[in-house]
Amino acid sequence: MKKIAKFLLNTIPRPLLINLSIFLRPLIYLFFKGTKFTDPIDGKSYRKFLPYGYGKQRENALSPGTLSLERHRQMWLYLQNETDFFTKNYKVLHIAPEQEFLRRFKKMDNLDYTSADLYSPIVDIKADILDLPFENESFDIIFCNHVLEHIEDDQKAMSELYRVMRKDGWGIFQVPMKNSLEKSYEDFSIKNPKERQKHFGQYDHVRWYGMDYFERLKNAGFEVDINFYSKKFSKEEITRFGLMINEILPIVSKK
Repeated sequence: MKKIAKFLLNTIPRPLLINLSIFLRPLIYLFFKGTKFTDPIDGKSYRKFLPYGYGKQRENALSPGTLSLERHRQMWLYLQNETDFFTKNYKVLHIAPEQEFLRRFKKMDNLDYTSADLYSPIVDIKADILDLPFENESFDIIFCNHVLEHIEDDQKAMSELYRVMRKDGWGIFQVPMKNSLEKSYEDFSIKNPKERQKHFGQYDHVRWYGMDYFERLKNAGFEVDINFYSKKFSKEEITRFGLMINEILPIVSKK
């Protein structure tokens, strides 16, 4: 199973995998149906989650139904348990949206939801994060997950996100992080995809973020909550939901 999963993940683009999972969802659910793991996004339980990783694979990381990873399930639980995101009227900007989130958020009547990306064919607006085509203070909530590690001038991108966020707005800006690093590791002279994967974990990444990520966000104007949200759950819940205990949920706000 590990070899098959690794082959598929490294061969089939993730958007196509998600589309296939939606089409094959009834069969997938029957095959993986069980009680050990629960995906909070679709509310279904499974006998196992799938391994995931471009290099070293993590066990029980990928939900068979939604193809969500640990970070997606942690974010969903936070939104569900700690916010009024699912009930209050909000104007939301989602940069490079995760397909499962996009599909669900667009159906929510309480949200004025806009998705944006420079290359994705499924978003509402084609937009460069370095020069967003929105007026100042346009959005109550902004999601920008696993985007900034692709951007050399991430400070400019953060400043743009700050500009279009309304006062008293908030957002979630997840990035690949190594908590053991005090300073982010970046080297823009590394252009070769194989070398980038070797240095930064993925062929199109330009850095590994360290704990100075939060100072970068503060430099752009944000208030920052370094939130280890999964630690609020018991060990049994962490296993059942397939969470990472030391994964930080970066929550930003504009005062």
